[in-house]
Amino acid sequence: MSDKPVTREQIWDFFKTLDRSRFIEDDNLKKLAQYDRPLPIGHGQTISQPSLVLAMTQELNLHEKCRVLEIGTGSGYQTALLAQFCQHVYTVERIKELADKSRARLESMGYTNISFKVGDGSEGWAEFAPYDRIIVTAAAGKLPTKLIQQLKAGGRMIVPVGPSQSQELMLITKDESGLITKESLGDVRFVELRGEYGWH
Repeated sequence: MSDKPVTREQIWDFFKTLDRSRFIEDDNLKKLAQYDRPLPIGHGQTISQPSLVLAMTQELNLHEKCRVLEIGTGSGYQTALLAQFCQHVYTVERIKELADKSRARLESMGYTNISFKVGDGSEGWAEFAPYDRIIVTAAAGKLPTKLIQQLKAGGRMIVPVGPSQSQELMLITKDESGLITKESLGDVRFVELRGEYGWH
């Protein structure tokens, strides 16, 4: 495995084959999986609309040797897209039932390069830091500095930041000297990142 960049076209081609309905348990909602909209997955959580999952993945600029930290496993839909193109994904979910179901689902799909943790996503997963890429699939009320500290020099991080009504999707980059740069990728709306960096 090399550090060869993964192209947007490669991600798009796999994305088209990834059946979103596999990540939705409610039979009444499965039929809506084809639509570009978020859907509930229980416990007050959602599976994001496919176009946003695709865009966030592409903005990470993945390569084959990437070690990625994902905050918010949820249904495992985003996790699968990451695991397809990365060396290893470390994913953290605070709700045990969602984490257990996602783990079973992703293992049944043949993924062996994912480590799962039930815990507070605001804390990240320091044991395996630093990470080449970090993706946060819940909204922080302020920039999560603990997660930024777990980002490797030269790394990229995607995180929604802002109040409950609407957030900005932020691209955080860290150069080789540790300098942080922030760029807004547009307005989004996510469920809350609980813990130190939540809205409350």
